[in-house]
Amino acid sequence: MKPLSQCVAVVAVLLILALPAHARPGAAPDASARDYPVRVVRMIVPFGAGGASDFAARILQPKLTEALGQQVVVDNRVGAEGNIAVEIAARAAPDGYTMLLGHVSPMTINPSVYPKFPYRPARDLIGITLVTDLPGAMAAHPSVPAANVPEFVEYARSRPGKLNFGSAGPASPSTLAFGFLMRKSGIKVVEVPYKGGAGAATIAVLSGEVAVTMATVASFIPHVKSGKLKVLAVISPKRAAQLPGTPTMAESGFPELVTGSWQGLYLPAGTPPAIVKKLHSIIVKVMADPWVVERLASGGAEVLTSKSPAELAAFMKSQTEFWAAIVKDLGVAVN
Repeated sequence: MKPLSQCVAVVAVLLILALPAHARPGAAPDASARDYPVRVVRMIVPFGAGGASDFAARILQPKLTEALGQQVVVDNRVGAEGNIAVEIAARAAPDGYTMLLGHVSPMTINPSVYPKFPYRPARDLIGITLVTDLPGAMAAHPSVPAANVPEFVEYARSRPGKLNFGSAGPASPSTLAFGFLMRKSGIKVVEVPYKGGAGAATIAVLSGEVAVTMATVASFIPHVKSGKLKVLAVISPKRAAQLPGTPTMAESGFPELVTGSWQGLYLPAGTPPAIVKKLHSIIVKVMADPWVVERLASGGAEVLTSKSPAELAAFMKSQTEFWAAIVKDLGVAVN
C-alpha cells in the first residue's frame, strides 16, 4: 500500500489537471484569452428589429465574426425598456461568450427610473468600449415661427401650455432631454406620448398634430429635404455632418445636452480581464473598418470608441449621474 503522503500528492495532481488551463498554477496570466473564442459568441440587443440598436448590431455582426474567427449571433431581447436584456446579460456566465449592446436608456437612465430593479449595469456588467452614437435633434413643424432653440423658447414662453411636444415615452432620453430644456428655460409645453420618437412622434410633427419632437438626426433628414419639418438644434458634441448649418444644443444655450443615442458593448461582471482587454482591442479595430464606418454613417450613426474599459466606466458614471438628476427633477421614477 502506498504511503498516505503519496496518495495525497496523486489526488492533488489530478485536481490540478482537472482545472481549466488558465486556472492552473504556473499558467500564463493571459492563457484564458489566448485561444478565445472557441465557440459562438452571443450579442444581446435590448430592442427589436428595425431600431437603432438592431441597425448597429447587424452592421457589427459580420465584421466581429470575421475578427473573432467565431460566429457572432444577434439575440434581440425586447421588453421593460431594455431591462430584460440587462438582466439576461448580467446573469450570463462571465466567460466572454455573452455580450450586451448597451444603449443609453437601459445603461444610464433606467437605474434611476426603476430604482427597485435588482440589476445595475455599473455593478453587474463590465463595459468594453463605446461603439456608436446616433446624434439626436429637436425638430419642429414648418408653421412654428422659430429657426432655432432660443427663438422657440421665446415663442413657447409667450404661449404657456398651448404647444405640444411629441415624446417617445416618459423615460426616453428625448423626453428627459426636453424636460430638462423646459425646466432650464422656464417654458411649459404639453407632452403627448407616442410609441417611438423616430416613428410615431415624428409623424405627429409632420401632420401638425404636435409642434415639436426630439429623435435621431437620421429620422429627420428625409423630411428636412422635403421641407416638411425643420431642425432647430442637434444633440451632440459637434454639428451633424448631414446638417452643417444647424447649431448644437450647447451652441443654443444648453451645454448639458451633448450626447445622443450612444451604444457600447458590455460583458458580465467577473469576465477575466485578459478577455476584456482582447475584446477591446478587436472591437476598436472593427469600428475603424471603413466598411463599418460607411454603413453606420448611411444611417446617421457615428463611430464612437473608448480608449479603455476604464474610460467607458468613467463615462458611464458621469452619464448616470447626469440622467439621475434629471429623473429626480422631473419626478419620473417608477416605484
